[in-house]
Amino acid sequence: MQNFDSLTPVCTYCQSVDSIWFCNTQDIFDTKYELRHCVGCKAYFLWPFPSDELLRRAYDTSYYGATQQKFSFAVVEKAVDWFRKKRARKIVKLLPDGASVLDIGCGNGDFLHYVSQCGHFELFGIERDEMAAKRAATKANIHLQTTPLNEGDFAANAFDVITLFHVFEHLTEPEKTLNIINKILKPEGTFVLSFPNIASWQARVFKGKWLHLDPPRHLFFMAPKDFKAIMRNKNFECVGTTYFSMEQNPFGLVQSLLNVVCKKREVLFERLKGNTQYAAEYGSWNVFLQKCFFVLHFPLFVLTDLIAACFKKSATVKFTFKNTKPC
Repeated sequence: MQNFDSLTPVCTYCQSVDSIWFCNTQDIFDTKYELRHCVGCKAYFLWPFPSDELLRRAYDTSYYGATQQKFSFAVVEKAVDWFRKKRARKIVKLLPDGASVLDIGCGNGDFLHYVSQCGHFELFGIERDEMAAKRAATKANIHLQTTPLNEGDFAANAFDVITLFHVFEHLTEPEKTLNIINKILKPEGTFVLSFPNIASWQARVFKGKWLHLDPPRHLFFMAPKDFKAIMRNKNFECVGTTYFSMEQNPFGLVQSLLNVVCKKREVLFERLKGNTQYAAEYGSWNVFLQKCFFVLHFPLFVLTDLIAACFKKSATVKFTFKNTKPC
């Protein structure tokens, strides 16, 4: 666990104190940070580490959305829901009937709900006890846990598939979580996760203004090649890598561009979630123009992501691993 009171930067992943500065950034509360690069494990981590109080503010109702859905803008919520269904269909192809699935950071539970519609499975979700967890609790056939994953929560070799979609970068003890996943995933079981690509062109161009830095919620980042090396040492074989993401990457470029020209970061993203209290100086007309900018340029941004994906430089990455630990 991090030493919150330390005056020396401490890597969130390996706890090393040997790091170098990468860029400065600030969050939506105007708190300033450094993003530092660990010399040991090669992770990039946020410093200073945010306090418990700041993290509570960052994960309040405005983060999860003020209504029954995360996004108050109906078109966006429908698009996100379509991607959830698409992910569910892909995961189901990996599952034998009766398989056990754990989704860490299951959000409102819709992904697991769509998996349940495709067969007979044992479905488990973990989500922090906030608005999203309350939504997930209303979904049938999901065993919900509202505390972080810990040793002893599940038996060894309990799951056929474990998923971690854009959650890894939020973890306060990421290596501990990977070790637990290794233990509770069956031999030859599948581990699927996605996270922001700190080696992407977006990250290198926009640095502290990059949407996917998302301070203080995103605590650390791994370049894909460094993460795969770590996973090899934990007996995970990478069997699939995807860089193109129409769900994440085009909007990441839009919001990062807007962050450059706006005094406050993530104005459009926060308004799409219905957070009207954030950056009130940006009126409805200004936000409308930002929405138009996104919609009108969306095809161009999809094309740029296709090009970036060819060079493995897209803003996000998804991995599929097989657990090669002995039976």
